Amino acid sequence: MCLVGVEPGTWYDLIERASALDLMELASDFGPLPLQVGAILVSGSGESLAVGGVRAVLADRICALPRLRQRLVSAPPGCGRPVWVDDPDFDVAGHVHEVACSPPGGQDALLRAAAGVVAVPLPPGQPLWSATIVTGLAGDGCAVIVVFHHVLADGMGGLAVLASLVDGAVHAPRQDFPRARPPARRLAVDAAVSRVRVLAHLGRVPAGLRDALAELRPGAIPRAPRCSLNRPVGTRRRFGVVRADLAQVRSAGRAAGGTVNDVVLTAVSGALRAQLARRGERIDHIVVSVPVSGRAEASPAQLGNQVGVTPVMIPAAGTPLGRLAAIAEITRRHKTRTKGASAAVIARPVTASRPCRQEGPGSRRPCVPG
Repeated sequence: MCLVGVEPGTWYDLIERASALDLMELASDFGPLPLQVGAILVSGSGESLAVGGVRAVLADRICALPRLRQRLVSAPPGCGRPVWVDDPDFDVAGHVHEVACSPPGGQDALLRAAAGVVAVPLPPGQPLWSATIVTGLAGDGCAVIVVFHHVLADGMGGLAVLASLVDGAVHAPRQDFPRARPPARRLAVDAAVSRVRVLAHLGRVPAGLRDALAELRPGAIPRAPRCSLNRPVGTRRRFGVVRADLAQVRSAGRAAGGTVNDVVLTAVSGALRAQLARRGERIDHIVVSVPVSGRAEASPAQLGNQVGVTPVMIPAAGTPLGRLAAIAEITRRHKTRTKGASAAVIARPVTASRPCRQEGPGSRRPCVPG
C-alpha cells in the first residue's frame, strides 16, 4: 500500500496482504486433491544431482524470493485480509525431499512420481512450497519436482519463481529477514486506510465492471453438455506428454487468424470428443473456462494471483482446420480491452501517487509516479 505523504520504508511498506484473488484460491481448495501447482525440472543425462547440493543452491537463491520464506496468517478481527509474514523458523531442509524413481526410470516413471508428489498436501503453517529430487532416472539423470500452493502464485508468478531458482537470476536478497509480524494496531490502521482508498476510486468501477462482464459474459454461455467427464473425481492422476513444434503451431494459428492458445483449444476439443466416443458418448460442443492473465509478466517480488477467466463454448466436431477457424473467431469475439478484466470483479485495483512497492502479491497494477 502507498500513501500520499508517507515516505517509502515506513511500516506501511512492511504489510503485505493476500489479495481477494489469493483468498479465492484458498476458498477453492476443497475436495480430495489440494489446489497445488507443480513443475518438473529435468537435468541432462549423466548430470547427477546431490541432495545436499540442491539444498545449498535453493537456500542461496530463495533469499531473493521473499514469498518462499513467508507464511500466510490471519489478521485480528477488523484488521483486514490475511497477511504474509516472515517465518522465523524457516529452514530450507524442511522443504527439499528425495524420492527414488521406479525402474527403469523413464519418462512414464518420472510422471508417475510427479503425480504422487503434487497430490500430497503441503504442510500448513509454513511456507507453502516444496522441492523433491527424483533419483534413479535412466542415463543417470536427475529431476526436481517443484510444488507450491496456488495462493502463492498464479502461472505468471510461478514462471518468475522457476526462472529465479533455475537460471539463478540476480536479485538483491533481503537483508532484514526475518521481519517482526505487524502489530494489530498497525494492521487496523492499514485496513482502514485501504477502505478509504477504495471509496476514493469508486468512480472507476463502472468502466472496469463493463470489461469484466464482457469477459465473463454471464448468461451468454450455455451449460456444459452432460457426459461422463462432468462428475466428481478421485485422487488418481496420470500425466502424459505431447510434443509439437512451436513454430508450426504458431504458423497454423496465424493462418487461421488465431493464436497458439486457439490451436491448443482445437487439439483439446478433438481429444475430448474422441475419448467420449470411445465410451459410446457423443458431444458436438464443449464449454471451456480459459484463464486470462491480467499482467504481461511477473517478478519474484510480484507474485500472488492476477487472473481473470473467459468461458467459451467451442466446437468439438468437424475437421481440425475447420474447428481452428471457428475457435479463433469465437475467442476473438470474447477478448476485451483489458486482459484479465474479470479479475476486477473480486479484486480491486491499487493506485498510487508516488513510486513504491506493490500492495501485495496479487496487486492489480504496479505503483507509478504521479
